[in-house]
Amino acid sequence: MSTYSRALSPVPALQAQTIVSNYAHMQRAPSTGPRFPSSNMRVESAERGHPGCRATAEENNPNRFELFLLGDGEKKVTEEPDTRVQSASVFTFNKEDHTLGNMLRSRLLQNPHVHFSGYKVPHPLFSNFELRVQTDGSITPRQALLACCKDLVNDLGYLAREFTKEWELRKMVGDTADGGA
Repeated sequence: MSTYSRALSPVPALQAQTIVSNYAHMQRAPSTGPRFPSSNMRVESAERGHPGCRATAEENNPNRFELFLLGDGEKKVTEEPDTRVQSASVFTFNKEDHTLGNMLRSRLLQNPHVHFSGYKVPHPLFSNFELRVQTDGSITPRQALLACCKDLVNDLGYLAREFTKEWELRKMVGDTADGGA
């Protein structure tokens, strides 16, 4: 028999049984943690104190309000000056997500004194983001961020007033159309 035909020969029966039994054993091994959270999946709960106790995925998820309420002594925003670049700072926003990060970034880029503005979410399971702002030096990054926040509050106030006005007009038009019929 040539070397080529030996390489293509079937696996001996004993080796094949070992491979199959090892594969079957791996399929029966219990899961050590969640892979895809769903309402009926059972996962180990380390919070219960002992490994034999199991909990559903809902019990392992934190309440939604805990993702946005600050704890005692926790600050909403912290500033850390960037030592590598002049007139740059990194602001860390706690208990906030992409919604605020993208609004601040885009509004900061409209300021002519801002050279760079970008944000990142360090980890998707934690609700915080880091906003990096670099200015031309005529204003500080903190001043640029404060001006940005004031502009956003004004814009969102205008949006709320216009939406309420349109909503009231639609209600009045709807009431007169129903009353005349």
